[in-house]
Amino acid sequence: MEFTDHLTDDHIAMIAKQPVFFVATAAVEGRINLSPKGLADSFRVLGPNRVAYLDLGGSGNETHAHLTADGRITVMMCNFEQPALILRIYGTGRAVLPQDADFAELSTHFELLPGTRQIFDIAVQSVQTSCGWGVPLMHIDRERETLVKFHRQSDPEKWMEKFQGRTKSIDGLPTRPTDRFIAGNA
Repeated sequence: MEFTDHLTDDHIAMIAKQPVFFVATAAVEGRINLSPKGLADSFRVLGPNRVAYLDLGGSGNETHAHLTADGRITVMMCNFEQPALILRIYGTGRAVLPQDADFAELSTHFELLPGTRQIFDIAVQSVQTSCGWGVPLMHIDRERETLVKFHRQSDPEKWMEKFQGRTKSIDGLPTRPTDRFIAGNA
């Protein structure tokens, strides 16, 4: 096990190969949220101490609520191919919504997808790697297109109504809804 206070070139190379990552957040009270994330090319290393990922509307908005309440976030990536490796990024994050002043600049790092709700901007405090010898070897078959397809086929007015109504987490913590439907480029 090794710790650093930033992402190294080796970490960045490993991250670039990962088709899935996991995000964990928690507030002082309530549930711990652990979410798998995918979508091609939705995670970005913006510097040795900064990463971000694109978030589409989905079943909930727990990460947003927890970051607003507490700020702490852990991102984990597992290398399911060789070499075995687990990488954890510990930091603080914030939700950047389309109506926020810095969304325009931050969004230039991504191909916006239909249903883009926000981008999570994460300040890296430390990085841990460990062996990953217990993680199975697996290979990706293909991307799952369901979420992007759902948003692409959504009526923008109905989509906005649905997501404007989501202002609380499952534990009742507040979230800020997006103020616009993003059709995206996909």
